[in-house]
Amino acid sequence: MTKRLENKVAIITGAANGIGQAEAILFAENGAKVVVTDIDEEGLLGTLDEIKKMDGIAIGIKHDVSKEEDWKKVISRTEAEFGQLDILVNNAGILSRKGLAETSLDEFNKIQAINTVGTFLGMKYGVELIKKTSGKGSIINTSSGSGLVGSPGSTAYHASKGAVRIMSKSAAIELAKSFIRVNSIHPGVIETAMSGAKDGEHFLKEKIPWPELGKPIDIAYGALYLASDESRYVTGSELIIDGGSTAQ
Repeated sequence: MTKRLENKVAIITGAANGIGQAEAILFAENGAKVVVTDIDEEGLLGTLDEIKKMDGIAIGIKHDVSKEEDWKKVISRTEAEFGQLDILVNNAGILSRKGLAETSLDEFNKIQAINTVGTFLGMKYGVELIKKTSGKGSIINTSSGSGLVGSPGSTAYHASKGAVRIMSKSAAIELAKSFIRVNSIHPGVIETAMSGAKDGEHFLKEKIPWPELGKPIDIAYGALYLASDESRYVTGSELIIDGGSTAQ
């Protein structure tokens, strides 16, 4: 069976655990050479070990996505190691459930720096290498159901993920003539350390139409579709994977 990402190189941020880790492993299974990045070096080693067990090809880089110099280093190392870039998954992010009154300016700015600025910088520098080496590619930005609808709280998180959503659409229009696709993924409640969901339980579970919580692999399969040539005519779109939460 043909591997869906054969001969492609992907950068995946926030790949030490959760959704990013699942994406990295699945991409490697499908033939991609993977650059995994995160601030959590120990977690990155775990991701690399899983990829190596399947004879996949990957490198890990410690990376603060909010820092421009870190992005320049990741792009430079990717080119040096693999000579090209085809896929960028801006997955790294942090969550706060504080409401408007409880959120300090420093907290608000920190969430924007990682979730929004990190995505912007990834696209800015990733596009340069895609254009230089591959001539076409796919950028996948992880937004959230919180980037589509509001809730009574999580003010800064909603702001950041809403920005990722509309920034993805703007970039998609700008880059279409260069054959670079840009799409956003909108997970619902997924069993990760960040969401706080564990063993199938979460305080929002009763509000989700689907009777089970999502798993990281559910998001990874969506990213695999958007990364592959199967989605060659899909750009500026939102892929919602949330068990029906935002359909209500």
